[in-house]
Amino acid sequence: MIREFAEWFEDQLSGLGRYALLCAETGLAMVTQRLSFSDLLYQLHFIGVKSQAVVVITGAFTGMVLCAQTFFQFHKVKMDTATLAVVSVSMGSELGPVLTGLMVAGRVGAAMAAELGTMRVTEQIDALRTLATHPIDYLVVPRVLATLLALPLLTAESIAIGIAAGYGVGVGLLGIDSAYAWHNMLRYTYVEDIIIGLLKSVVFAGIVATVSCYKGMNCREGAEGVGRATTEAVVASSITVLMSNFFLTMFLNRLIYGYD
Repeated sequence: MIREFAEWFEDQLSGLGRYALLCAETGLAMVTQRLSFSDLLYQLHFIGVKSQAVVVITGAFTGMVLCAQTFFQFHKVKMDTATLAVVSVSMGSELGPVLTGLMVAGRVGAAMAAELGTMRVTEQIDALRTLATHPIDYLVVPRVLATLLALPLLTAESIAIGIAAGYGVGVGLLGIDSAYAWHNMLRYTYVEDIIIGLLKSVVFAGIVATVSCYKGMNCREGAEGVGRATTEAVVASSITVLMSNFFLTMFLNRLIYGYD
């Protein structure tokens, strides 16, 4: 039992080391290597444009249900007009970036791991090395950079759609006074709340892209290995996003608002 745990711990530790090396090589390649803009544009279209539907639907219904649940509780204490303020702050600093990161991890992260895993199983990555092309420069960097550019934009879109949908539900269905709801939202929602959400989205983008690429490039042989790498990429990136969100919330709020 102890020996099995020691082997498992050693495997996890070595995997963490390989992941750190991949992140270091990717960051260095972004600065020193010449980027193929055609590959970057393709990845931006795949990651950003094609992810809009799931991001918009997620943001809209999250804002709607958050508005409804907040109204049901605030109505008990006659605070109906503060409902939209809660929706805007929650969507801006927490739910917008987190849910967008999770949706992108499920859609894009799985695709990245499957593509790179298939290339590894079919020895296409080894063929790149024989042609003097570094796989990190050609495969990983465009995907990571495109995710870093696309995810903050998707997050901003999700925040805006969520607030608009919450406003529509609150004013149109629940009968909240539109003028007071809008006034309270502007009064209690700060620019810093949106900045926190966008900063989180950049970190989440790096996590999703690097974890997915690492799982794909280090998958085992065969179709089973590709399937397992795809599953591990989604699970690992989603859990890491949720865990890092707590530490980012504590750090960014203390940094920006100065909470002790």
